[in-house]
Amino acid sequence: MLSGGQCAGRTFYSVKVLESVAHRLGGGLLLVLAAAFLPQSAAQARPITSSGPVLQTACRASDGFAAAFGGRRTFLLEPGALARLKAAAASGPAVWSANQALLRAAEAALKRPTYTVVDKTAVPPSGDRHDYLSLAPYWWPDPSKADGLPYVRRDGEINPARSTDRYDVTDLDRMSRDVEILSLAYYFSDDVRFARRAATLLRVWFLNPGTRMNPNMNFAQGVPGREEGRKEGVIDTTRLQRVVEGIGLIAPSGALVPREQAGLERWFGDYVEWLMTSRNGKAEDAARNNHALWYDAQLVHFSLFARRPEIARNVIAAFPKRRIAPQFTPEGRLPEELARTRSFHYSLYALLAAYDVADLGRCVGVDLWNYQDRGTGLRSATDFIASYRGRLEEWPYKELRPDEGEFEELLRRAGAAWPEANYPEVPDAELRRFFGQGLALGEGREKSSS
Repeated sequence: MLSGGQCAGRTFYSVKVLESVAHRLGGGLLLVLAAAFLPQSAAQARPITSSGPVLQTACRASDGFAAAFGGRRTFLLEPGALARLKAAAASGPAVWSANQALLRAAEAALKRPTYTVVDKTAVPPSGDRHDYLSLAPYWWPDPSKADGLPYVRRDGEINPARSTDRYDVTDLDRMSRDVEILSLAYYFSDDVRFARRAATLLRVWFLNPGTRMNPNMNFAQGVPGREEGRKEGVIDTTRLQRVVEGIGLIAPSGALVPREQAGLERWFGDYVEWLMTSRNGKAEDAARNNHALWYDAQLVHFSLFARRPEIARNVIAAFPKRRIAPQFTPEGRLPEELARTRSFHYSLYALLAAYDVADLGRCVGVDLWNYQDRGTGLRSATDFIASYRGRLEEWPYKELRPDEGEFEELLRRAGAAWPEANYPEVPDAELRRFFGQGLALGEGREKSSS
Protein backbone atom coordinates (compact mmCIF):
# COMPACT_ATOMS: atom_id res chain seq x y z
CA MET A 1 0.00 0.00 0.00
CA LEU A 2 1.05 3.53 -0.46
CA SER A 3 1.03 5.30 2.82
CA GLY A 4 1.14 5.21 6.50
CA GLY A 5 4.16 4.88 8.76
CA GLN A 6 4.72 2.59 5.98
CA CYS A 7 2.91 3.98 3.03
CA ALA A 8 -0.22 2.11 3.87
CA GLY A 9 -2.80 2.43 1.12
CA ARG A 10 -3.79 6.02 0.71
CA THR A 11 -6.64 5.30 -1.62
CA PHE A 12 -9.31 2.69 -2.11
CA TYR A 13 -7.42 0.12 -4.13
CA SER A 14 -10.53 -1.59 -5.43
CA VAL A 15 -11.74 1.65 -6.97
CA LYS A 16 -8.26 2.10 -8.41
CA VAL A 17 -8.58 -1.26 -10.14
CA LEU A 18 -11.90 -0.26 -11.63
CA GLU A 19 -10.49 3.09 -12.68
CA SER A 20 -7.63 1.48 -14.55
CA VAL A 21 -10.06 -0.72 -16.43
CA ALA A 22 -11.97 2.40 -17.45
CA HIS A 23 -9.00 3.54 -19.53
CA ARG A 24 -10.21 0.94 -22.02
CA LEU A 25 -13.71 2.40 -22.04
CA GLY A 26 -12.94 5.98 -22.98
CA GLY A 27 -12.04 9.24 -21.30
CA GLY A 28 -15.55 10.17 -20.22
CA LEU A 29 -15.89 7.28 -17.81
CA LEU A 30 -12.34 7.82 -16.63
CA LEU A 31 -13.25 11.33 -15.51
CA VAL A 32 -16.20 9.92 -13.63
CA LEU A 33 -13.97 7.36 -11.95
CA ALA A 34 -11.32 9.92 -11.12
CA ALA A 35 -13.94 12.14 -9.54
CA ALA A 36 -14.76 9.39 -7.06
CA PHE A 37 -11.72 10.04 -4.97
CA LEU A 38 -9.44 12.52 -6.67
CA PRO A 39 -8.96 16.24 -6.08
CA GLN A 40 -11.34 18.85 -7.35
CA SER A 41 -10.03 22.32 -8.03
CA ALA A 42 -11.51 25.76 -7.62
CA ALA A 43 -9.56 28.95 -7.17
CA GLN A 44 -6.52 30.19 -5.19
CA ALA A 45 -6.72 29.09 -1.52
CA ARG A 46 -9.93 30.96 -0.92
CA PRO A 47 -13.58 29.99 -0.56
CA ILE A 48 -14.77 27.94 -3.53
CA THR A 49 -16.96 29.92 -5.88
CA SER A 50 -17.01 27.80 -9.04
CA SER A 51 -16.80 24.22 -10.13
CA GLY A 52 -13.57 22.50 -11.03
CA PRO A 53 -12.91 20.38 -14.10
CA VAL A 54 -14.75 17.28 -12.91
CA LEU A 55 -18.27 16.76 -11.61
CA GLN A 56 -18.53 18.11 -8.07
CA THR A 57 -20.96 17.28 -5.32
CA ALA A 58 -20.52 19.48 -2.28
CA CYS A 59 -18.72 18.01 0.70
CA ARG A 60 -20.26 19.90 3.62
CA ALA A 61 -17.89 20.05 6.57
CA SER A 62 -18.54 17.21 9.05
CA ASP A 63 -21.54 15.97 7.08
CA GLY A 64 -19.21 15.17 4.21
CA PHE A 65 -21.04 13.94 1.13
CA ALA A 66 -23.89 12.39 3.15
CA ALA A 67 -26.68 14.60 1.82
CA ALA A 68 -25.97 13.58 -1.76
CA PHE A 69 -24.88 10.04 -1.00
CA GLY A 70 -27.84 8.39 0.68
CA GLY A 71 -26.46 9.11 4.14
CA ARG A 72 -22.97 7.81 3.34
CA ARG A 73 -20.72 10.26 5.17
CA THR A 74 -17.56 10.05 3.07
CA PHE A 75 -15.06 12.86 2.66
CA LEU A 76 -12.77 11.63 -0.12
CA LEU A 77 -15.12 9.47 -2.16
CA GLU A 78 -17.47 11.50 -4.38
CA PRO A 79 -20.99 10.07 -4.69
CA GLY A 80 -21.98 11.00 -8.24
CA ALA A 81 -18.92 9.30 -9.65
CA LEU A 82 -19.39 6.13 -7.63
CA ALA A 83 -23.03 5.95 -8.69
CA ARG A 84 -22.03 6.13 -12.36
CA LEU A 85 -19.36 3.50 -11.80
CA LYS A 86 -21.88 1.21 -10.14
CA ALA A 87 -24.15 1.56 -13.14
CA ALA A 88 -21.26 0.89 -15.53
CA ALA A 89 -20.36 -2.29 -13.64
CA ALA A 90 -23.79 -3.67 -14.51
CA SER A 91 -23.46 -3.10 -18.24
CA GLY A 92 -19.80 -2.73 -19.23
CA PRO A 93 -17.95 -6.06 -19.49
CA ALA A 94 -14.51 -4.74 -18.49
CA VAL A 95 -15.80 -2.87 -15.45
CA TRP A 96 -18.01 -5.85 -14.60
CA SER A 97 -14.96 -8.10 -14.63
CA ALA A 98 -13.01 -5.82 -12.32
CA ASN A 99 -16.02 -5.56 -10.04
CA GLN A 100 -16.13 -9.34 -9.82
CA ALA A 101 -12.51 -9.29 -8.67
CA LEU A 102 -13.50 -6.88 -5.91
CA LEU A 103 -16.34 -9.17 -4.84
CA ARG A 104 -14.03 -12.19 -4.79
CA ALA A 105 -11.65 -10.26 -2.55
CA ALA A 106 -14.54 -9.37 -0.26
CA GLU A 107 -15.62 -13.02 -0.07
CA ALA A 108 -12.08 -13.87 1.03
CA ALA A 109 -12.21 -11.11 3.64
CA LEU A 110 -15.37 -12.66 5.09
CA LYS A 111 -13.31 -15.73 5.99
CA ARG A 112 -10.41 -13.92 7.63
CA PRO A 113 -10.27 -13.43 11.40
CA THR A 114 -10.94 -10.24 13.27
CA TYR A 115 -7.96 -8.18 14.41
CA THR A 116 -7.16 -6.64 17.78
CA VAL A 117 -4.25 -4.95 19.51
CA VAL A 118 -4.55 -7.26 22.50
CA ASP A 119 -3.31 -10.26 20.49
CA LYS A 120 0.29 -9.07 20.11
CA THR A 121 2.90 -11.09 21.97
CA ALA A 122 4.87 -8.13 23.31
CA VAL A 123 3.57 -5.98 26.16
CA PRO A 124 3.72 -2.17 25.79
CA PRO A 125 5.75 -0.25 28.38
CA SER A 126 2.46 0.84 29.98
CA GLY A 127 1.59 -2.77 30.73
CA ASP A 128 -1.71 -2.27 28.90
CA ARG A 129 -2.12 -4.46 25.81
CA HIS A 130 -4.81 -2.09 24.57
CA ASP A 131 -2.06 0.42 23.78
CA TYR A 132 -0.80 0.22 20.21
CA LEU A 133 2.81 -0.94 19.85
CA SER A 134 5.08 -0.86 16.81
CA LEU A 135 8.77 -0.92 15.93
CA ALA A 136 10.44 1.88 13.99
CA PRO A 137 10.97 0.45 10.50
CA TYR A 138 14.52 1.57 9.79
CA TRP A 139 16.13 0.62 13.11
CA TRP A 140 18.12 -2.57 13.60
CA PRO A 141 20.08 -4.36 16.33
CA ASP A 142 23.63 -3.06 16.62
CA PRO A 143 25.78 -5.97 15.35
CA SER A 144 28.69 -4.80 17.49
CA LYS A 145 26.72 -5.30 20.73
CA ALA A 146 25.90 -8.65 22.27
CA ASP A 147 22.36 -7.58 23.09
CA GLY A 148 22.03 -5.41 19.97
CA LEU A 149 21.21 -2.35 22.07
CA PRO A 150 20.74 0.42 21.41
CA TYR A 151 19.39 -0.14 17.91
CA VAL A 152 21.06 1.69 15.01
CA ARG A 153 19.42 3.39 12.03
CA ARG A 154 19.71 2.07 8.46
CA ASP A 155 17.69 4.55 6.40
CA GLY A 156 15.49 2.97 3.76
CA GLU A 157 16.04 -0.61 4.98
CA ILE A 158 12.95 -2.05 6.69
CA ASN A 159 13.51 -4.31 9.69
CA PRO A 160 11.24 -7.33 9.07
CA ALA A 161 10.71 -7.69 12.82
CA ARG A 162 8.32 -4.74 12.53
CA SER A 163 5.77 -6.97 10.81
CA THR A 164 5.83 -9.83 13.32
CA ASP A 165 3.11 -10.62 15.86
CA ARG A 166 5.11 -8.89 18.57
CA TYR A 167 3.67 -5.65 17.24
CA ASP A 168 0.38 -4.22 16.00
CA VAL A 169 1.18 -2.64 12.65
CA THR A 170 0.39 -5.72 10.57
CA ASP A 171 -3.02 -6.20 12.18
CA LEU A 172 -3.73 -2.47 11.84
CA ASP A 173 -2.94 -2.74 8.15
CA ARG A 174 -5.03 -5.88 7.67
CA MET A 175 -8.01 -4.47 9.54
CA SER A 176 -7.92 -1.26 7.51
CA ARG A 177 -7.52 -3.16 4.25
CA ASP A 178 -10.42 -5.49 4.97
CA VAL A 179 -12.74 -2.65 6.02
CA GLU A 180 -11.83 -0.93 2.76
CA ILE A 181 -12.54 -3.97 0.59
CA LEU A 182 -15.73 -4.96 2.40
CA SER A 183 -17.22 -1.48 2.40
CA LEU A 184 -16.61 -0.99 -1.31
CA ALA A 185 -17.98 -4.45 -2.06
CA TYR A 186 -21.12 -3.61 -0.08
CA TYR A 187 -21.58 -0.40 -2.04
CA PHE A 188 -21.20 -2.05 -5.44
CA SER A 189 -23.17 -5.22 -4.65
CA ASP A 190 -25.69 -4.17 -1.96
CA ASP A 191 -24.78 -7.46 -0.27
CA VAL A 192 -25.25 -6.70 3.41
CA ARG A 193 -22.92 -9.54 4.44
CA PHE A 194 -19.98 -7.36 3.51
CA ALA A 195 -21.22 -4.41 5.56
CA ARG A 196 -21.90 -6.62 8.57
CA ARG A 197 -18.41 -8.09 8.45
CA ALA A 198 -16.87 -4.63 8.19
CA ALA A 199 -18.93 -3.58 11.21
CA THR A 200 -17.66 -6.59 13.15
CA LEU A 201 -14.06 -5.61 12.41
CA LEU A 202 -14.78 -2.07 13.57
CA ARG A 203 -16.38 -3.22 16.82
CA VAL A 204 -13.45 -5.44 17.69
CA TRP A 205 -10.76 -2.84 16.92
CA PHE A 206 -12.43 0.31 18.25
CA LEU A 207 -15.41 -0.44 20.51
CA ASN A 208 -15.47 -3.72 22.43
CA PRO A 209 -14.00 -3.19 25.94
CA GLY A 210 -12.01 -6.41 25.84
CA THR A 211 -10.36 -5.82 22.47
CA ARG A 212 -10.44 -2.10 21.62
CA MET A 213 -7.37 -0.03 20.90
CA ASN A 214 -6.73 2.91 23.19
CA PRO A 215 -6.81 6.11 21.08
CA ASN A 216 -3.13 6.95 21.37
CA MET A 217 0.17 6.21 19.69
CA ASN A 218 2.36 6.58 22.76
CA PHE A 219 4.38 3.47 21.89
CA ALA A 220 4.37 3.61 18.11
CA GLN A 221 7.62 3.21 16.18
CA GLY A 222 9.68 2.70 19.30
CA VAL A 223 13.42 2.03 19.12
CA PRO A 224 14.80 -0.59 21.56
CA GLY A 225 17.44 0.90 23.80
CA ARG A 226 16.51 4.45 22.79
CA GLU A 227 12.82 5.40 22.87
CA GLU A 228 9.65 3.63 23.96
CA GLY A 229 7.69 5.49 21.30
CA ARG A 230 8.43 8.29 18.85
CA LYS A 231 6.57 11.14 17.23
CA GLU A 232 7.12 9.46 13.87
CA GLY A 233 4.78 6.68 14.96
CA VAL A 234 1.80 8.96 14.34
CA ILE A 235 2.16 8.15 10.66
CA ASP A 236 1.12 4.54 11.31
CA THR A 237 -2.51 5.66 11.64
CA THR A 238 -2.80 7.10 8.15
CA ARG A 239 -4.35 3.70 7.46
CA LEU A 240 -7.36 4.78 9.48
CA GLN A 241 -8.28 7.30 6.82
CA ARG A 242 -9.40 4.32 4.74
CA VAL A 243 -11.45 3.13 7.71
CA VAL A 244 -13.25 6.47 8.01
CA GLU A 245 -14.32 6.28 4.37
CA GLY A 246 -15.42 2.67 4.86
CA ILE A 247 -17.60 3.60 7.83
CA GLY A 248 -19.36 6.08 5.59
CA LEU A 249 -19.92 3.57 2.80
CA ILE A 250 -21.67 1.00 5.00
CA ALA A 251 -23.99 3.50 6.70
CA PRO A 252 -27.18 2.58 4.77
CA SER A 253 -26.86 -1.08 5.75
CA GLY A 254 -27.70 -0.51 9.39
CA ALA A 255 -24.80 -2.80 10.30
CA LEU A 256 -23.69 -0.16 12.80
CA VAL A 257 -26.42 1.04 15.15
CA PRO A 258 -26.46 4.75 16.15
CA ARG A 259 -24.80 4.01 19.48
CA GLU A 260 -21.90 2.32 17.69
CA GLN A 261 -21.59 5.10 15.14
CA ALA A 262 -21.40 7.59 18.00
CA GLY A 263 -18.80 5.41 19.69
CA LEU A 264 -16.60 5.46 16.60
CA GLU A 265 -16.91 9.23 16.37
CA ARG A 266 -15.92 9.49 20.05
CA TRP A 267 -12.90 7.25 19.46
CA PHE A 268 -11.67 9.42 16.61
CA GLY A 269 -12.48 12.57 18.59
CA ASP A 270 -10.34 11.26 21.45
CA TYR A 271 -7.57 10.48 19.00
CA VAL A 272 -7.79 14.01 17.59
CA GLU A 273 -7.35 15.33 21.14
CA TRP A 274 -4.34 13.06 21.60
CA LEU A 275 -2.83 14.31 18.34
CA MET A 276 -3.15 17.92 19.48
CA THR A 277 -2.14 17.60 23.14
CA SER A 278 0.26 14.66 23.61
CA ARG A 279 4.02 14.92 23.57
CA ASN A 280 4.36 12.76 20.48
CA GLY A 281 1.45 14.42 18.71
CA LYS A 282 2.73 17.95 19.27
CA ALA A 283 6.24 16.92 18.25
CA GLU A 284 4.92 15.43 15.00
CA ASP A 285 2.98 18.63 14.34
CA ALA A 286 6.30 20.48 14.59
CA ALA A 287 8.02 18.27 12.00
CA ARG A 288 9.25 19.87 8.78
CA ASN A 289 8.98 16.97 6.36
CA ASN A 290 6.37 14.51 5.06
CA HIS A 291 5.40 13.66 8.62
CA ALA A 292 3.94 17.11 9.18
CA LEU A 293 1.95 16.81 5.95
CA TRP A 294 0.55 13.43 6.95
CA TYR A 295 -0.17 14.76 10.43
CA ASP A 296 -2.35 17.46 8.90
CA ALA A 297 -4.05 15.00 6.53
CA GLN A 298 -5.03 12.81 9.46
CA LEU A 299 -6.02 15.66 11.76
CA VAL A 300 -8.31 17.20 9.14
CA HIS A 301 -9.90 13.90 8.13
CA PHE A 302 -10.44 12.62 11.65
CA SER A 303 -11.71 15.93 13.01
CA LEU A 304 -14.29 16.13 10.22
CA PHE A 305 -15.42 12.59 11.01
CA ALA A 306 -15.53 13.36 14.75
CA ARG A 307 -17.73 16.39 14.02
CA ARG A 308 -15.05 18.90 14.96
CA PRO A 309 -14.99 20.93 11.71
CA GLU A 310 -13.48 23.97 13.37
CA ILE A 311 -10.24 22.03 13.81
CA ALA A 312 -10.21 21.09 10.14
CA ARG A 313 -10.83 24.70 9.09
CA ASN A 314 -7.96 25.97 11.22
CA VAL A 315 -5.50 23.36 9.92
CA ILE A 316 -6.42 23.99 6.29
CA ALA A 317 -6.30 27.77 6.67
CA ALA A 318 -2.78 27.52 8.10
CA PHE A 319 -1.54 24.93 5.61
CA PRO A 320 0.04 27.33 3.07
CA LYS A 321 2.11 29.13 5.70
CA ARG A 322 2.88 26.20 8.02
CA ARG A 323 3.50 23.45 5.47
CA ILE A 324 3.87 24.64 1.89
CA ALA A 325 6.10 27.65 2.56
CA PRO A 326 8.76 25.84 4.64
CA GLN A 327 8.77 22.55 2.72
CA PHE A 328 8.28 23.42 -0.97
CA THR A 329 10.59 25.50 -3.16
CA PRO A 330 9.41 27.60 -6.14
CA GLU A 331 11.11 25.06 -8.41
CA GLY A 332 8.93 22.30 -6.94
CA ARG A 333 11.54 20.55 -4.84
CA LEU A 334 11.01 19.26 -1.31
CA PRO A 335 14.50 19.58 0.21
CA GLU A 336 13.83 17.49 3.33
CA GLU A 337 12.75 14.55 1.19
CA LEU A 338 15.59 14.96 -1.31
CA ALA A 339 18.07 14.38 1.52
CA ARG A 340 16.75 10.85 2.07
CA THR A 341 18.16 7.62 0.64
CA ARG A 342 14.79 7.18 -1.08
CA SER A 343 14.40 10.74 -2.26
CA PHE A 344 12.06 10.06 -5.17
CA HIS A 345 9.74 7.88 -3.12
CA TYR A 346 9.56 10.38 -0.28
CA SER A 347 9.02 13.34 -2.58
CA LEU A 348 5.95 11.62 -4.02
CA TYR A 349 4.87 10.43 -0.60
CA ALA A 350 4.98 13.96 0.82
CA LEU A 351 3.13 15.41 -2.14
CA LEU A 352 0.37 12.81 -1.85
CA ALA A 353 -0.17 13.90 1.75
CA ALA A 354 -0.58 17.48 0.57
CA TYR A 355 -3.01 16.21 -2.06
CA ASP A 356 -5.13 14.67 0.69
CA VAL A 357 -5.24 17.94 2.62
CA ALA A 358 -6.21 19.80 -0.54
CA ASP A 359 -8.89 17.24 -1.33
CA LEU A 360 -10.34 17.56 2.18
CA GLY A 361 -10.15 21.33 1.89
CA ARG A 362 -13.20 21.27 -0.38
CA CYS A 363 -15.22 20.11 2.64
CA VAL A 364 -14.64 23.46 4.33
CA GLY A 365 -14.84 25.51 1.14
CA VAL A 366 -11.12 26.18 0.63
CA ASP A 367 -9.11 25.38 -2.49
CA LEU A 368 -5.46 24.53 -1.94
CA TRP A 369 -4.92 22.94 -5.33
CA ASN A 370 -4.31 26.24 -7.07
CA TYR A 371 -2.66 28.05 -4.17
CA GLN A 372 0.57 29.69 -5.28
CA ASP A 373 2.94 32.11 -3.61
CA ARG A 374 5.73 33.31 -5.89
CA GLY A 375 5.74 30.00 -7.70
CA THR A 376 5.50 27.82 -4.61
CA GLY A 377 2.55 25.43 -4.46
CA LEU A 378 1.30 21.96 -5.22
CA ARG A 379 1.28 22.54 -8.97
CA SER A 380 4.97 23.42 -9.26
CA ALA A 381 5.92 20.46 -7.06
CA THR A 382 3.84 18.18 -9.23
CA ASP A 383 5.42 19.56 -12.40
CA PHE A 384 8.91 18.95 -11.02
CA ILE A 385 8.28 15.31 -10.11
CA ALA A 386 6.17 14.53 -13.19
CA SER A 387 8.95 15.80 -15.44
CA TYR A 388 10.92 12.63 -14.61
CA ARG A 389 8.22 10.31 -15.90
CA GLY A 390 9.91 7.94 -18.34
CA ARG A 391 13.39 9.09 -17.37
CA LEU A 392 13.65 8.18 -13.72
CA GLU A 393 17.23 7.08 -14.32
CA GLU A 394 18.05 10.79 -14.63
CA TRP A 395 16.71 11.58 -11.15
CA PRO A 396 19.65 13.53 -9.69
CA TYR A 397 19.25 12.47 -6.06
CA LYS A 398 19.85 9.26 -4.14
CA GLU A 399 17.13 6.61 -4.56
CA LEU A 400 17.75 3.09 -3.29
CA ARG A 401 14.81 1.50 -5.10
CA PRO A 402 13.68 3.57 -8.10
CA ASP A 403 10.21 2.54 -9.22
CA GLU A 404 8.40 4.09 -12.19
CA GLY A 405 5.18 2.61 -10.83
CA GLU A 406 5.15 5.21 -8.09
CA PHE A 407 4.19 7.84 -10.65
CA GLU A 408 0.75 6.27 -11.08
CA GLU A 409 -1.12 7.77 -8.14
CA LEU A 410 0.53 11.16 -8.56
CA LEU A 411 -0.32 11.46 -12.24
CA ARG A 412 -3.86 10.22 -11.80
CA ARG A 413 -4.69 12.74 -9.11
CA ALA A 414 -2.78 15.55 -10.79
CA GLY A 415 -4.63 14.95 -14.03
CA ALA A 416 -7.96 15.35 -12.26
CA ALA A 417 -6.88 18.53 -10.49
CA TRP A 418 -5.30 20.23 -13.51
CA PRO A 419 -6.55 18.59 -16.73
CA GLU A 420 -5.12 21.41 -18.80
CA ALA A 421 -1.62 20.33 -17.78
CA ASN A 422 -1.90 17.16 -19.89
CA TYR A 423 0.05 14.99 -17.46
CA PRO A 424 0.80 11.60 -19.03
CA GLU A 425 -1.62 8.79 -18.23
CA VAL A 426 -0.56 5.30 -17.19
CA PRO A 427 -3.14 3.08 -18.91
CA ASP A 428 -4.08 -0.19 -17.24
CA ALA A 429 -1.44 0.27 -14.54
CA GLU A 430 -3.52 -1.09 -11.69
CA LEU A 431 -5.02 -3.77 -13.93
CA ARG A 432 -1.52 -5.15 -14.52
CA ARG A 433 -0.51 -4.75 -10.93
CA PHE A 434 -3.48 -6.48 -9.31
CA PHE A 435 -4.46 -9.01 -11.97
CA GLY A 436 -1.30 -9.55 -14.04
CA GLN A 437 0.87 -10.24 -11.01
CA GLY A 438 -1.84 -12.12 -9.14
CA LEU A 439 -1.80 -9.94 -6.04
CA ALA A 440 -4.87 -10.04 -3.82
CA LEU A 441 -7.07 -7.02 -4.20
CA GLY A 442 -6.29 -4.47 -1.52
CA GLU A 443 -2.97 -6.06 -0.67
CA GLY A 444 -0.01 -3.71 -0.62
CA ARG A 445 3.69 -3.63 -0.07
CA GLU A 446 5.17 -2.00 2.99
CA LYS A 447 6.99 1.20 2.14
CA SER A 448 7.78 2.59 5.54
CA SER A 449 8.29 6.15 6.61
CA SER A 450 10.13 7.35 9.65
